[in-house]
Amino acid sequence: MVDQKEYNRQLIEDFRANRGKVGGPVGNRPLLLLTTKGARSGQPRTAPMMYIPDGNRLLVIASNIGAPVHPGWYHNLVAHPGVTVEIGNEIFEATAIVTEGEERQQLWAGIVEQYPFFAEHQAKTTRQIPVIALERRDG
Repeated sequence: MVDQKEYNRQLIEDFRANRGKVGGPVGNRPLLLLTTKGARSGQPRTAPMMYIPDGNRLLVIASNIGAPVHPGWYHNLVAHPGVTVEIGNEIFEATAIVTEGEERQQLWAGIVEQYPFFAEHQAKTTRQIPVIALERRDG
């Protein structure tokens, strides 16, 4: 069984060392590092994840590979929507917005069309998988 924390730690290290380029099973997907503030601890927490460009926003999907609970980073950004995004060799502050209703449905349809494995993740769980828009904050 893969130690997810160790895998993520190594992925973050590779991402930073290679300006966003990583190998392995996720090497062909667009990746970013999302740093949130821990909902309870207040400590910074960094997670590697796939993103999808949407105009001037970036979308991230809290699929947790279809687990019955949302990933920890999702709870963190709901509690503290101010996040830091690392993409390539760029780092910027952003606001995380959980999409809802019609907007979420339209975004979800486009996401699963482009990346069908997200539909497989949704099929594994009864929770609705959140789609989060990351909007760059000025200055």
